[in-house]
Amino acid sequence: MARSSRTTPTHPTPPKPRSASKPSSPRPAKSRRGRRKAPDAATVLAILAQTYPTAHCELDFTNPLELLVATILSAQCTDKRVNIVTKQLFQRCRTARDYAEIPPAELEALVASTGFFRAKARNIRNCCAALVAEHGGQVPASMDALIKLAGVGRKTANVVLGNAFDLNEGVVVDTHVGRLARRLGFTSHSNPVKVEADLAAIVPQPQWAVLSHWLIWHGRRRCSARKPDCPDCELRALCPSASPVA
Repeated sequence: MARSSRTTPTHPTPPKPRSASKPSSPRPAKSRRGRRKAPDAATVLAILAQTYPTAHCELDFTNPLELLVATILSAQCTDKRVNIVTKQLFQRCRTARDYAEIPPAELEALVASTGFFRAKARNIRNCCAALVAEHGGQVPASMDALIKLAGVGRKTANVVLGNAFDLNEGVVVDTHVGRLARRLGFTSHSNPVKVEADLAAIVPQPQWAVLSHWLIWHGRRRCSARKPDCPDCELRALCPSASPVA
């Protein structure tokens, strides 16, 4: 089974992280005013690692190019839908040149069900044309090079670097990661770049990629946006946003 997981201005690289402390017992922390504080990051990571030992990117791919294309398609679309679309797309286009030369109307038809298909098809063709012209048809393994490609922002670049190249250059911040980071008190920001910087500051760099997987899996399986399952949540004793359980 394939491993899986998602042109904006260049953003500052997140600050270097500090080492997380040794996990402590999961007890709610409270400030002097009685409000629960953000839990120890290392404790949260330990619980998530135990809860989701096989967490991984849920986009299907077998090489960096496939992951790059799939992540571009994943904007405003579910991984499940993208995986359905790419099953046929990856048979039609196997190289960057294939994507660069496929007729626009044909590519649009192939990716139509992912939404915003005209913009996505245009970005994929332009992105892959640049790969052919500037990178020998290969996906570059650097943040600076990736974010210069059409349709590729910092989040997409982090997905590709962390999952296709095993490089921890940043933290992938999607809607799930941002939501959970705020609920846990790890950040007060909604801007993805600022959320990434806050997470990078409290999580060891070797765990940046898997951190995103843990938070995304927990967000999808337990801590949903509209109706989080606080009573059964593995982090309930630590989470400052957990609802009271009768």
